[in-house]
Amino acid sequence: MNKVELLAPAGDLNKLKVAIDYGADAVYLGGESFGLRKASKNFSIEEIKEGVEYAHERGKRVHVTLNIIPHNKDMVGVEEYIRDLYNAGVDALLVADPGMFMKVRTAEPRMNIHISTQGSVTNSETVKFWNEMGAERVVLARELSLKEIQTIIDDLDGKVEIETFTHGAMCMSYSGRCLLSNYMTGRDANMGDCAQPCRYKYHLVEEKRPGEYFPIEEHEEGTFIMNSKDLCMIEHVNDLIETGITSLKIEGRVKSEYYLATVIRSYRMAIDAYYNDPKNYKTDKYLAEEIKKVSHRDFTTGFFYGQANEDSQVYETNSYIRGYDFVGLVMDYDKDTKIATIEQRNRIFKGEEVEIFGPNIKHFNQVIDYMVDKNDKEIEVANHAKQLFKIKVDQEVAKGYMVRRISE
Repeated sequence: MNKVELLAPAGDLNKLKVAIDYGADAVYLGGESFGLRKASKNFSIEEIKEGVEYAHERGKRVHVTLNIIPHNKDMVGVEEYIRDLYNAGVDALLVADPGMFMKVRTAEPRMNIHISTQGSVTNSETVKFWNEMGAERVVLARELSLKEIQTIIDDLDGKVEIETFTHGAMCMSYSGRCLLSNYMTGRDANMGDCAQPCRYKYHLVEEKRPGEYFPIEEHEEGTFIMNSKDLCMIEHVNDLIETGITSLKIEGRVKSEYYLATVIRSYRMAIDAYYNDPKNYKTDKYLAEEIKKVSHRDFTTGFFYGQANEDSQVYETNSYIRGYDFVGLVMDYDKDTKIATIEQRNRIFKGEEVEIFGPNIKHFNQVIDYMVDKNDKEIEVANHAKQLFKIKVDQEVAKGYMVRRISE
C-alpha cells in the first residue's frame, strides 16, 4: 500500500527542517519571486539548495511555488529562475496560470509540475486537461466534497496525483482567488500580499446616516461575516486516505516552528496509526486535543462533507484561540545527568510545570525543580530572548524537542 504523502509548509530554512524532523514527507516553499506568500521570509536559491539537500538526505521532497497570477511584467526572469530551481534539485513546481505553466515546460521540460489550488480545479475534465499538458499532480479547489473528490479520482484511474488541503486557514474566496484585499488595502492577494480583510470587523452604514454603524449580527464588537473557521481534518484522516488522495496538505507558511511541529506531529501519528491497522483504525482523541494547543480559530471540516454553512464561520471575533505558550527548544541533552539545555522562547520560571514533546511521541509533563544558566549558576527565571538555560528532565529528550506551558 502506497502511503499518503503528508505535505507541510516551510516559511524559512529553519521551519523546513522542523517540518521534516517532525514527520512531513514533503515540504512546499516560496522563493524570493513568483510565489503567493510575501509575508513569509521565503528562500534564496542558496537556501533552497541547502533545504533540498537536507530533505533529500532524509528521503523527503521539496516543492516550490510559482503560483502567482502574473501580469507581463511579472514574467521577467522566470525562465532563468526555473532553470536555477531545477539545478538546485527541486522536486516539483506549483503553478496556477497557463502562461507560467508554459514557461516551465519550455525552460525546463524535465521539471515536474503541480497545478496549484489557485487553478480552481473542480472537475475530472480539467484534471485530465492539465495531465495531457504534462502536469503530474493537481491540487484540487478547496470547495469540493470528499464524494466529489472520490468521483474525480475514480475517473482518473491513477493517472494523476491528487492533492488536497487538510488543515489550516480558509479563504473567503474561490480557492484563494480574491480581490477584496486589493480593494481595501491595495495589496494583491493573487500576487502573494493578502492583507486578510476577510478577518476585519464590519458594520453596516446607511447612506443618509454617516457615522452610525449598525452590526449585521447583533454583537458589541461588530460582525465577522467573512471570518472562516480553520480547516481541521485530524479526526477524519481515514476518510481522506480511503478516498484515494495522494497528498494531504497543511496550510501555513507564515506560521511558527512550534505550530508546524505540533500540527505535523499530530497528522503524522494519525496517518501512521491508520496504516498500522486500517480495519480497526479509530481517531485518537489525544491528537485532536494536541492540535488545539497551538494558536487557532475554531475548527471546521470545510466542504469535505457537503457545502460549508453558517457553522463554518466565526461571527463573534477575529482573534485566535491560544491556550499554550511555546517556551523553549531543546538544544542538547546529557543522558548521564538527565540535564537538557534549552533555548528560551518565552519567559519561564523555576517551579513551573511544562509539557515536553518531540517527533512521533506523546508529550510528558515536567516540573522545573532544577534550573541553571549556561554557566551552571542557579536562576529563578529565563526571561531573555533565546537565553540558554538548563533543566533536569525525568524522561529522555533530544535536540529539537519543544517545551510548552499553559498560557498565563
